[in-house]
Amino acid sequence: MIKKTKISVIGAGMVGSTTTFSLALSNFSLEIALIDIDEKKAMGDAIDIMHGSAFLPSSEIYAGNYTDCRDSDIIIITAGAKQKHGESRINLLKRNYGMFKQIIGEIVKNCTHQPTIIVVSNPVDILAYLSYELSGFPRNKVFGSGTLLDSSRFKYLIGKHINIEPKSLHAYIIGEHGDSEVAAWSKTSIAGMRFDEYCKKHADFNEEMIEKIANEVRDAAYKVIEMKGSTYYAIALSARRIVECILGDERAILPVSVALEGEYGIRGIAISLPAVIGKNGIEDILQIEYSENEIAKLHKSAEGLKKSYHELKNTDGGL
Repeated sequence: MIKKTKISVIGAGMVGSTTTFSLALSNFSLEIALIDIDEKKAMGDAIDIMHGSAFLPSSEIYAGNYTDCRDSDIIIITAGAKQKHGESRINLLKRNYGMFKQIIGEIVKNCTHQPTIIVVSNPVDILAYLSYELSGFPRNKVFGSGTLLDSSRFKYLIGKHINIEPKSLHAYIIGEHGDSEVAAWSKTSIAGMRFDEYCKKHADFNEEMIEKIANEVRDAAYKVIEMKGSTYYAIALSARRIVECILGDERAILPVSVALEGEYGIRGIAISLPAVIGKNGIEDILQIEYSENEIAKLHKSAEGLKKSYHELKNTDGGL
């Protein structure tokens, strides 16, 4: 019998349950433990998905508990308070901080090894760094989904405007997954052609449109929350993509939130940069030559997150 890869998903809210469903659709043979304080909800989600097992690749899904972390290869954390309409991700921090201290404590207590921890809960950059510090795991094994979703939104909106398939675009959002995120226009390209050069020949594009798209990416989650209460489909697909890169040892480049140790002169916080994702989690962090303006915005983004993180730690009396 082929050994299934063990994944624990902590949090059976809309993001957690949708992530679990998305993973069940992957081509990997998985054992997924869905963990939530509401065991009945987790069990209901697991049973609901497994009722469709005749139509799915080989996966086993069930409601679990923290002891399931012991032999998990990957742990995905989606638990947390739901973002309210008009609420910034940073304002979520105080409500999620205490919960995360408990979750990471349970993971460390139950794990006999060091699984890869992928943080999806918001504010993802601060919670990813908190998880890194509390767990004591190496930074390649603890990181956040970061701006992977923002970058997908970025590609979608650019592609929609210039009528090009988003998968054909190389475009990244870096920095915070939130209000200070940075659209890296200087490194946006199509088939190796710089984006501004492409637009001179093929599309009507100007500074006003550039700003409009960057703002739409930044505010996308707020608009979806206003319309339907929460976001979960696209972030679930983002989480699945990270898992695929790890299990397939793809060494694909994804913008994820990782604790920095001097890259671009930044340390003491996690922010998103393009990183090579493979079987060991973060295999490498790419230091790309962005424009001076983008680097300045990246530093500003990091400093804002560090300030919020340290204020919270001081309020809490330290870790």
